[in-house]
Amino acid sequence: MKKILEFILIAFLSVSLLSSCKGMLDEVNYGNPTAEEMFEAEENVVLLVGQAYADVKWLHDHWGYWGVASLTADECLCPVRMPGEHWSDGGYWRNLNTHTWTPLASAFKNIWDTTISGAVLCNKLLATLNDNKASMSEKVYNQYVGELEVLRSYYYYMLFDCFGRIPYLEEFVTTDAPLMEAPMVWSKLVACLEKNAPNLPVIANEADRQTNYGRVTQGFAYTLLARLYLNAESFGCKTSNIEADAIVNAGSEAEKPAIKINAAKDFYTNAVRCCDMVIDSKAYSIEPDFFTNFKIDNSASKENIFVIVENGNGEFDQRSIGSMSNKLRLTILTLHYSQQTTYNMQEKPWNGFCARPAFMERYNKRDVRGAGDEGKGTLNEHQWGWFVGPIYSADGTTQLKDENGTLANIRPEVESLTAATWNDGARLFKYEIDRTKAYQYCENDFVLFRYADVLWMKEEA
Repeated sequence: MKKILEFILIAFLSVSLLSSCKGMLDEVNYGNPTAEEMFEAEENVVLLVGQAYADVKWLHDHWGYWGVASLTADECLCPVRMPGEHWSDGGYWRNLNTHTWTPLASAFKNIWDTTISGAVLCNKLLATLNDNKASMSEKVYNQYVGELEVLRSYYYYMLFDCFGRIPYLEEFVTTDAPLMEAPMVWSKLVACLEKNAPNLPVIANEADRQTNYGRVTQGFAYTLLARLYLNAESFGCKTSNIEADAIVNAGSEAEKPAIKINAAKDFYTNAVRCCDMVIDSKAYSIEPDFFTNFKIDNSASKENIFVIVENGNGEFDQRSIGSMSNKLRLTILTLHYSQQTTYNMQEKPWNGFCARPAFMERYNKRDVRGAGDEGKGTLNEHQWGWFVGPIYSADGTTQLKDENGTLANIRPEVESLTAATWNDGARLFKYEIDRTKAYQYCENDFVLFRYADVLWMKEEA
Protein backbone atom coordinates (compact mmCIF):
# COMPACT_ATOMS: atom_id res chain seq x y z
CA MET A 1 0.00 0.00 0.00
CA LYS A 2 3.04 2.21 0.08
CA LYS A 3 3.68 1.59 -3.63
CA ILE A 4 2.28 4.91 -4.84
CA LEU A 5 4.11 6.85 -2.13
CA GLU A 6 7.34 5.20 -3.21
CA PHE A 7 6.96 5.94 -6.89
CA ILE A 8 5.95 9.53 -6.11
CA LEU A 9 9.17 9.99 -4.14
CA ILE A 10 11.17 8.43 -6.98
CA ALA A 11 9.35 10.66 -9.43
CA PHE A 12 10.70 13.74 -7.71
CA LEU A 13 14.18 12.35 -8.28
CA SER A 14 13.28 11.88 -11.93
CA VAL A 15 12.31 15.54 -12.18
CA SER A 16 15.65 16.56 -10.72
CA LEU A 17 17.37 14.53 -13.42
CA LEU A 18 15.31 16.21 -16.10
CA SER A 19 16.31 19.63 -14.83
CA SER A 20 20.00 18.84 -14.24
CA CYS A 21 22.54 21.46 -15.23
CA LYS A 22 23.69 20.63 -18.76
CA GLY A 23 27.04 22.30 -18.18
CA MET A 24 27.85 19.90 -15.36
CA LEU A 25 26.97 16.95 -17.57
CA ASP A 26 29.27 18.29 -20.27
CA GLU A 27 32.21 18.45 -17.87
CA VAL A 28 31.81 15.02 -16.25
CA ASN A 29 29.39 12.53 -17.77
CA TYR A 30 28.22 10.08 -15.12
CA GLY A 31 25.77 8.46 -17.50
CA ASN A 32 22.72 10.54 -16.54
CA PRO A 33 20.15 10.26 -19.30
CA THR A 34 18.95 13.26 -21.27
CA ALA A 35 15.34 14.42 -21.09
CA GLU A 36 14.72 12.78 -24.46
CA GLU A 37 16.10 9.47 -23.23
CA MET A 38 14.07 9.69 -20.03
CA PHE A 39 10.79 10.03 -21.90
CA GLU A 40 11.57 7.20 -24.29
CA ALA A 41 11.11 4.76 -21.38
CA GLU A 42 7.44 4.42 -20.38
CA GLU A 43 8.33 3.56 -16.77
CA ASN A 44 9.82 7.05 -16.38
CA VAL A 45 6.63 8.65 -17.69
CA VAL A 46 4.67 6.61 -15.13
CA LEU A 47 6.87 7.97 -12.35
CA LEU A 48 6.49 11.54 -13.53
CA VAL A 49 2.71 11.31 -13.79
CA GLY A 50 2.59 9.66 -10.35
CA GLN A 51 3.43 12.99 -8.71
CA ALA A 52 -0.02 14.29 -9.58
CA TYR A 53 -1.69 11.99 -7.05
CA ALA A 54 0.05 13.48 -4.01
CA ASP A 55 -2.59 16.13 -3.29
CA VAL A 56 -5.49 13.64 -3.35
CA LYS A 57 -4.36 12.49 0.11
CA TRP A 58 -5.12 15.88 1.62
CA LEU A 59 -8.82 15.60 0.83
CA HIS A 60 -9.79 12.80 3.25
CA ASP A 61 -8.96 14.56 6.51
CA HIS A 62 -11.48 16.03 8.95
CA TRP A 63 -9.88 19.42 8.24
CA GLY A 64 -10.53 18.90 4.51
CA TYR A 65 -13.19 17.73 2.07
CA TRP A 66 -14.19 14.59 3.97
CA GLY A 67 -14.80 16.53 7.18
CA VAL A 68 -16.95 19.12 5.44
CA ALA A 69 -18.91 16.53 3.45
CA SER A 70 -19.58 14.39 6.53
CA LEU A 71 -20.44 17.08 9.07
CA THR A 72 -22.66 19.15 6.78
CA ALA A 73 -24.67 16.07 5.73
CA ASP A 74 -27.06 13.93 7.76
CA GLU A 75 -24.45 11.38 8.85
CA CYS A 76 -21.96 12.74 11.40
CA LEU A 77 -21.74 14.99 14.43
CA CYS A 78 -18.79 16.41 16.30
CA PRO A 79 -20.26 17.57 19.62
CA VAL A 80 -18.49 19.39 22.43
CA ARG A 81 -17.80 16.69 25.01
CA MET A 82 -18.10 17.30 28.74
CA PRO A 83 -16.32 17.43 31.06
CA GLY A 84 -13.42 19.33 29.58
CA GLU A 85 -15.08 20.96 26.56
CA HIS A 86 -13.27 18.55 24.26
CA TRP A 87 -13.74 19.46 20.58
CA SER A 88 -15.15 22.92 21.33
CA ASP A 89 -12.58 24.68 19.11
CA GLY A 90 -14.49 27.96 19.19
CA GLY A 91 -17.62 26.37 17.77
CA TYR A 92 -15.87 25.36 14.53
CA TRP A 93 -17.28 21.81 14.31
CA ARG A 94 -20.72 22.81 15.58
CA ASN A 95 -20.94 25.47 12.89
CA LEU A 96 -20.41 22.82 10.21
CA ASN A 97 -23.08 20.61 11.79
CA THR A 98 -25.58 23.48 11.95
CA HIS A 99 -24.65 25.09 8.61
CA THR A 100 -23.61 28.33 10.29
CA TRP A 101 -19.98 28.38 9.14
CA THR A 102 -18.23 31.49 7.86
CA PRO A 103 -16.04 31.90 4.77
CA LEU A 104 -13.04 31.87 7.12
CA ALA A 105 -13.59 28.24 8.18
CA SER A 106 -10.23 26.49 7.84
CA ALA A 107 -11.55 23.46 5.96
CA PHE A 108 -12.74 25.53 3.02
CA LYS A 109 -9.36 27.18 2.58
CA ASN A 110 -7.70 23.77 2.84
CA ILE A 111 -10.01 22.34 0.17
CA TRP A 112 -9.41 25.32 -2.11
CA ASP A 113 -5.63 25.24 -1.71
CA THR A 114 -5.34 21.46 -2.10
CA THR A 115 -7.55 21.05 -5.15
CA ILE A 116 -6.06 24.05 -6.94
CA SER A 117 -2.57 22.74 -6.16
CA GLY A 118 -3.45 19.32 -7.57
CA ALA A 119 -5.05 20.72 -10.72
CA VAL A 120 -2.14 23.10 -11.36
CA LEU A 121 0.36 20.25 -10.96
CA CYS A 122 -1.63 18.21 -13.50
CA ASN A 123 -1.44 21.12 -15.93
CA LYS A 124 2.28 21.51 -15.30
CA LEU A 125 2.91 17.83 -15.97
CA LEU A 126 0.73 17.98 -19.09
CA ALA A 127 2.92 20.82 -20.35
CA THR A 128 6.02 18.72 -19.62
CA LEU A 129 4.61 15.78 -21.58
CA ASN A 130 3.72 18.08 -24.46
CA ASP A 131 7.24 19.54 -24.50
CA ASN A 132 8.66 16.02 -24.79
CA LYS A 133 5.99 14.55 -27.06
CA ALA A 134 8.50 13.71 -29.78
CA SER A 135 10.34 11.35 -27.41
CA MET A 136 7.26 9.20 -26.71
CA SER A 137 5.17 6.88 -28.81
CA GLU A 138 1.73 8.20 -29.68
CA LYS A 139 0.12 5.48 -27.55
CA VAL A 140 2.17 6.33 -24.45
CA TYR A 141 1.66 10.06 -24.88
CA ASN A 142 -2.12 9.77 -25.31
CA GLN A 143 -2.52 7.36 -22.40
CA TYR A 144 -0.77 9.53 -19.83
CA VAL A 145 -2.19 12.79 -21.10
CA GLY A 146 -5.61 11.20 -20.65
CA GLU A 147 -4.74 10.04 -17.14
CA LEU A 148 -3.62 13.52 -16.10
CA GLU A 149 -6.63 15.25 -17.65
CA VAL A 150 -9.05 12.91 -15.86
CA LEU A 151 -7.23 13.29 -12.54
CA ARG A 152 -7.33 17.07 -13.02
CA SER A 153 -11.08 16.74 -13.54
CA TYR A 154 -11.34 14.99 -10.19
CA TYR A 155 -9.51 17.81 -8.39
CA TYR A 156 -11.76 20.35 -10.07
CA TYR A 157 -14.84 18.25 -9.30
CA MET A 158 -14.08 18.32 -5.58
CA LEU A 159 -13.61 22.09 -5.72
CA PHE A 160 -16.72 22.48 -7.88
CA ASP A 161 -18.79 20.38 -5.48
CA CYS A 162 -17.92 22.75 -2.63
CA PHE A 163 -17.99 26.14 -4.36
CA GLY A 164 -19.79 25.93 -7.71
CA ARG A 165 -18.01 28.89 -9.32
CA ILE A 166 -14.30 28.06 -9.56
CA PRO A 167 -11.17 29.18 -11.47
CA TYR A 168 -11.02 26.43 -14.11
CA LEU A 169 -7.91 26.15 -16.30
CA GLU A 170 -6.73 23.51 -18.77
CA GLU A 171 -3.25 24.90 -19.32
CA PHE A 172 -0.27 25.75 -17.14
CA VAL A 173 -0.08 29.52 -16.65
CA THR A 174 1.21 31.75 -13.87
CA THR A 175 -1.73 34.17 -13.87
CA ASP A 176 -4.91 33.75 -11.84
CA ALA A 177 -7.96 32.52 -13.69
CA PRO A 178 -11.34 34.26 -13.39
CA LEU A 179 -14.19 32.41 -11.72
CA MET A 180 -16.22 30.31 -14.14
CA GLU A 181 -19.97 29.86 -13.66
CA ALA A 182 -21.09 26.45 -12.42
CA PRO A 183 -22.88 25.24 -15.61
CA MET A 184 -19.79 26.07 -17.65
CA VAL A 185 -17.51 24.24 -15.20
CA TRP A 186 -19.85 21.25 -15.36
CA SER A 187 -19.67 21.32 -19.16
CA LYS A 188 -15.86 21.41 -19.14
CA LEU A 189 -15.61 18.52 -16.69
CA VAL A 190 -18.09 16.35 -18.58
CA ALA A 191 -16.48 17.07 -21.96
CA CYS A 192 -13.02 16.21 -20.62
CA LEU A 193 -14.24 12.94 -19.13
CA GLU A 194 -16.26 11.96 -22.21
CA LYS A 195 -13.16 12.54 -24.34
CA ASN A 196 -10.76 10.54 -22.19
CA ALA A 197 -12.83 7.78 -20.59
CA PRO A 198 -12.78 5.38 -23.58
CA ASN A 199 -8.97 5.51 -23.74
CA LEU A 200 -8.19 4.81 -20.09
CA PRO A 201 -7.15 1.34 -18.86
CA VAL A 202 -9.89 -1.24 -18.31
CA ILE A 203 -9.45 -3.70 -15.45
CA ALA A 204 -9.60 -7.02 -17.29
CA ASN A 205 -7.72 -9.20 -14.79
CA GLU A 206 -5.94 -9.15 -11.44
CA ALA A 207 -2.68 -7.97 -13.01
CA ASP A 208 -4.49 -4.92 -14.42
CA ARG A 209 -6.05 -4.29 -11.01
CA GLN A 210 -2.68 -4.18 -9.28
CA THR A 211 -0.94 -2.20 -12.04
CA ASN A 212 -3.59 0.51 -11.94
CA TYR A 213 -4.30 0.35 -8.21
CA GLY A 214 -4.83 3.82 -6.77
CA ARG A 215 -4.84 5.39 -10.25
CA VAL A 216 -7.63 6.64 -12.48
CA THR A 217 -9.06 4.08 -14.88
CA GLN A 218 -11.94 3.83 -17.32
CA GLY A 219 -14.14 2.66 -14.45
CA PHE A 220 -13.18 5.74 -12.44
CA ALA A 221 -13.91 8.12 -15.32
CA TYR A 222 -17.36 6.70 -16.07
CA THR A 223 -18.24 6.63 -12.35
CA LEU A 224 -17.35 10.31 -12.03
CA LEU A 225 -19.28 11.06 -15.23
CA ALA A 226 -22.34 9.28 -13.86
CA ARG A 227 -22.13 11.36 -10.70
CA LEU A 228 -21.91 14.59 -12.70
CA TYR A 229 -24.86 13.70 -14.93
CA LEU A 230 -26.98 12.48 -12.02
CA ASN A 231 -26.46 15.74 -10.09
CA ALA A 232 -26.46 18.10 -13.07
CA GLU A 233 -29.70 19.83 -12.14
CA SER A 234 -28.62 20.27 -8.52
CA PHE A 235 -25.54 22.07 -9.87
CA GLY A 236 -27.83 24.51 -11.69
CA CYS A 237 -27.38 22.95 -15.12
CA LYS A 238 -30.06 23.20 -17.81
CA THR A 239 -29.91 22.34 -21.47
CA SER A 240 -29.97 26.09 -22.12
CA ASN A 241 -26.88 27.00 -20.07
CA ILE A 242 -24.44 24.17 -20.78
CA GLU A 243 -22.18 23.45 -23.75
CA ALA A 244 -24.10 20.42 -25.02
CA ASP A 245 -22.51 20.42 -28.48
CA ALA A 246 -18.99 20.52 -27.02
CA ILE A 247 -19.82 17.55 -24.79
CA VAL A 248 -21.22 15.49 -27.67
CA ASN A 249 -18.29 16.35 -29.93
CA ALA A 250 -15.80 15.41 -27.20
CA GLY A 251 -17.01 11.82 -27.21
CA SER A 252 -15.39 9.11 -29.28
CA GLU A 253 -16.92 8.21 -32.64
CA ALA A 254 -18.44 5.13 -31.05
CA GLU A 255 -19.91 7.08 -28.13
CA LYS A 256 -21.19 10.22 -29.90
CA PRO A 257 -24.54 8.72 -30.97
CA ALA A 258 -25.31 7.82 -27.35
CA ILE A 259 -24.45 11.25 -25.90
CA LYS A 260 -27.63 13.28 -26.25
CA ILE A 261 -28.46 16.31 -24.11
CA ASN A 262 -31.60 17.86 -25.55
CA ALA A 263 -33.86 17.77 -22.49
CA ALA A 264 -33.53 17.52 -18.71
CA LYS A 265 -34.30 13.79 -18.79
CA ASP A 266 -31.16 13.28 -20.88
CA PHE A 267 -28.98 14.04 -17.85
CA TYR A 268 -30.37 10.89 -16.24
CA THR A 269 -30.23 8.85 -19.44
CA ASN A 270 -26.54 9.67 -19.68
CA ALA A 271 -26.02 8.79 -16.02
CA VAL A 272 -27.46 5.33 -16.73
CA ARG A 273 -25.27 5.01 -19.84
CA CYS A 274 -22.13 5.75 -17.83
CA CYS A 275 -23.14 3.34 -15.07
CA ASP A 276 -23.70 0.67 -17.70
CA MET A 277 -20.20 1.25 -19.07
CA VAL A 278 -18.83 0.33 -15.65
CA ILE A 279 -21.23 -2.57 -15.16
CA ASP A 280 -20.70 -4.03 -18.64
CA SER A 281 -16.91 -3.90 -18.27
CA LYS A 282 -17.19 -6.82 -15.78
CA ALA A 283 -14.20 -5.27 -14.01
CA TYR A 284 -15.91 -4.93 -10.62
CA SER A 285 -18.26 -6.92 -8.42
CA ILE A 286 -19.92 -6.64 -5.01
CA GLU A 287 -17.82 -8.31 -2.33
CA PRO A 288 -19.73 -11.02 -0.41
CA ASP A 289 -18.26 -9.60 2.80
CA PHE A 290 -18.90 -5.85 3.01
CA PHE A 291 -15.85 -5.37 5.25
CA THR A 292 -13.43 -6.76 2.66
CA ASN A 293 -13.52 -3.27 1.15
CA PHE A 294 -12.17 -1.72 4.36
CA LYS A 295 -9.60 -4.21 5.64
CA ILE A 296 -6.12 -3.06 6.64
CA ASP A 297 -4.99 -4.62 3.37
CA ASN A 298 -7.99 -3.93 1.14
CA SER A 299 -6.08 -3.98 -2.14
CA ALA A 300 -7.73 -7.28 -3.11
CA SER A 301 -11.25 -5.80 -3.10
CA LYS A 302 -13.02 -6.23 -6.44
CA GLU A 303 -15.62 -3.68 -5.41
CA ASN A 304 -13.33 -0.69 -4.88
CA ILE A 305 -12.93 1.38 -8.05
CA PHE A 306 -10.66 4.14 -6.72
CA VAL A 307 -8.82 4.45 -3.41
CA ILE A 308 -6.29 6.71 -1.76
CA VAL A 309 -3.25 4.55 -1.09
CA GLU A 310 -2.25 5.05 2.54
CA ASN A 311 0.94 4.85 4.57
CA GLY A 312 0.08 4.29 8.22
CA ASN A 313 3.54 5.13 9.52
CA GLY A 314 4.08 8.42 11.30
CA GLU A 315 6.94 9.80 9.23
CA PHE A 316 6.89 11.91 6.04
CA ASP A 317 4.56 14.42 4.46
CA GLN A 318 3.83 17.12 7.04
CA ARG A 319 2.52 20.42 5.71
CA SER A 320 1.32 23.70 7.15
CA ILE A 321 -2.40 22.86 6.94
CA GLY A 322 -2.01 20.49 9.85
CA SER A 323 0.49 17.96 11.06
CA MET A 324 -0.09 14.60 9.38
CA SER A 325 -3.38 15.67 7.79
CA ASN A 326 -2.44 13.69 4.70
CA LYS A 327 -2.59 10.56 6.84
CA LEU A 328 -5.82 8.60 7.23
CA ARG A 329 -6.83 9.26 10.83
CA LEU A 330 -10.42 8.08 10.64
CA THR A 331 -10.21 5.40 13.34
CA ILE A 332 -8.33 7.70 15.71
CA LEU A 333 -10.79 10.50 15.05
CA THR A 334 -13.89 8.59 16.12
CA LEU A 335 -13.02 5.94 18.73
CA HIS A 336 -13.27 6.53 22.50
CA TYR A 337 -10.07 7.25 24.41
CA SER A 338 -10.36 3.94 26.28
CA GLN A 339 -10.36 1.89 23.09
CA GLN A 340 -6.61 2.37 22.80
CA THR A 341 -6.27 -0.19 25.61
CA THR A 342 -8.82 -2.58 24.12
CA TYR A 343 -7.27 -2.69 20.67
CA ASN A 344 -3.60 -2.16 21.57
CA MET A 345 -3.45 0.96 19.40
CA GLN A 346 -0.21 2.88 18.98
CA GLU A 347 -2.04 6.22 18.98
CA LYS A 348 -4.64 7.21 21.59
CA PRO A 349 -8.00 7.88 19.87
CA TRP A 350 -9.48 11.37 19.98
CA ASN A 351 -13.13 10.62 20.91
CA GLY A 352 -14.49 13.03 18.30
CA PHE A 353 -16.82 12.31 15.38
CA CYS A 354 -19.90 10.15 15.91
CA ALA A 355 -23.11 9.28 14.07
CA ARG A 356 -26.25 11.36 14.15
CA PRO A 357 -28.84 9.32 16.12
CA ALA A 358 -31.43 9.77 13.36
CA PHE A 359 -28.97 8.38 10.84
CA MET A 360 -28.43 5.24 12.91
CA GLU A 361 -32.17 4.64 13.11
CA ARG A 362 -32.29 4.07 9.36
CA TYR A 363 -30.36 0.81 9.57
CA ASN A 364 -32.19 -2.49 9.82
CA LYS A 365 -31.17 -4.19 13.08
CA ARG A 366 -29.61 -7.07 11.14
CA ASP A 367 -27.69 -4.83 8.74
CA VAL A 368 -23.98 -5.29 9.48
CA ARG A 369 -23.35 -1.77 8.17
CA GLY A 370 -25.24 -0.49 11.20
CA ALA A 371 -24.50 -0.82 14.92
CA GLY A 372 -23.54 -3.97 16.79
CA ASP A 373 -25.10 -5.38 19.94
CA GLU A 374 -25.29 -2.49 22.40
CA GLY A 375 -25.07 -4.93 25.29
CA LYS A 376 -21.84 -6.59 24.12
CA GLY A 377 -19.73 -3.67 22.88
CA THR A 378 -16.14 -4.77 22.35
CA LEU A 379 -17.22 -8.37 23.09
CA ASN A 380 -19.19 -8.54 19.83
CA GLU A 381 -17.87 -11.50 17.85
CA HIS A 382 -18.53 -9.97 14.43
CA GLN A 383 -17.61 -6.64 12.88
CA TRP A 384 -20.25 -3.94 12.48
CA GLY A 385 -20.22 -0.63 10.64
CA TRP A 386 -20.69 1.39 13.84
CA PHE A 387 -19.61 0.71 17.41
CA VAL A 388 -21.88 0.98 20.45
CA GLY A 389 -21.78 -0.62 23.88
CA PRO A 390 -19.37 -1.19 26.77
CA ILE A 391 -15.62 -1.00 26.25
CA TYR A 392 -13.67 -3.83 27.87
CA SER A 393 -10.01 -4.56 28.47
CA ALA A 394 -8.09 -6.41 25.75
CA ASP A 395 -8.78 -9.78 27.40
CA GLY A 396 -12.49 -8.97 27.72
CA THR A 397 -12.65 -9.41 31.49
CA THR A 398 -12.99 -5.84 32.77
CA GLN A 399 -15.13 -2.93 31.64
CA LEU A 400 -12.87 0.10 31.37
CA LYS A 401 -13.36 3.51 32.94
CA ASP A 402 -12.30 6.84 31.51
CA GLU A 403 -10.03 9.23 33.38
CA ASN A 404 -13.07 10.76 35.09
CA GLY A 405 -13.94 7.40 36.63
CA THR A 406 -16.96 6.93 34.35
CA LEU A 407 -17.55 3.52 32.78
CA ALA A 408 -16.74 3.63 29.07
CA ASN A 409 -20.01 2.65 27.41
CA ILE A 410 -20.85 4.11 24.01
CA ARG A 411 -24.52 4.86 23.42
CA PRO A 412 -26.14 5.90 20.13
CA GLU A 413 -27.83 8.96 21.66
CA VAL A 414 -26.16 12.38 21.74
CA GLU A 415 -27.13 14.66 24.64
CA SER A 416 -26.56 17.88 22.70
CA LEU A 417 -24.08 19.49 20.33
CA THR A 418 -22.79 21.75 23.10
CA ALA A 419 -22.77 19.38 26.09
CA ALA A 420 -22.43 15.76 25.02
CA THR A 421 -20.82 13.19 27.29
CA TRP A 422 -17.63 11.30 26.43
CA ASN A 423 -19.81 8.23 25.75
CA ASP A 424 -22.31 9.86 23.38
CA GLY A 425 -22.76 8.79 19.77
CA ALA A 426 -22.06 5.61 17.78
CA ARG A 427 -18.50 5.44 16.42
CA LEU A 428 -17.50 4.65 12.84
CA PHE A 429 -16.12 1.12 12.86
CA LYS A 430 -16.14 -0.22 9.29
CA TYR A 431 -12.40 0.29 8.67
CA GLU A 432 -10.48 -2.58 10.25
CA ILE A 433 -8.43 -1.51 13.28
CA ASP A 434 -4.75 -2.40 13.48
CA ARG A 435 -4.41 -4.31 16.76
CA THR A 436 -0.69 -5.03 16.41
CA LYS A 437 0.58 -1.52 17.18
CA ALA A 438 2.38 -1.65 13.82
CA TYR A 439 0.96 1.64 12.53
CA GLN A 440 0.43 5.05 14.07
CA TYR A 441 -2.29 5.92 11.57
CA CYS A 442 -4.64 3.89 9.37
CA GLU A 443 -2.94 1.61 6.86
CA ASN A 444 -6.28 0.83 5.18
CA ASP A 445 -6.55 2.43 1.76
CA PHE A 446 -9.32 5.04 1.84
CA VAL A 447 -12.18 4.18 -0.51
CA LEU A 448 -13.47 6.99 -2.74
CA PHE A 449 -15.42 5.12 -5.44
CA ARG A 450 -17.07 1.70 -5.03
CA TYR A 451 -19.02 -0.46 -7.46
CA ALA A 452 -21.97 -0.29 -5.06
CA ASP A 453 -22.10 3.48 -5.74
CA VAL A 454 -22.49 2.75 -9.45
CA LEU A 455 -25.40 0.37 -8.89
CA TRP A 456 -27.13 2.86 -6.59
CA MET A 457 -26.65 5.71 -9.07
CA LYS A 458 -28.18 3.67 -11.88
CA GLU A 459 -31.15 2.83 -9.66
CA GLU A 460 -31.59 6.49 -8.69
CA ALA A 461 -31.34 7.73 -12.29
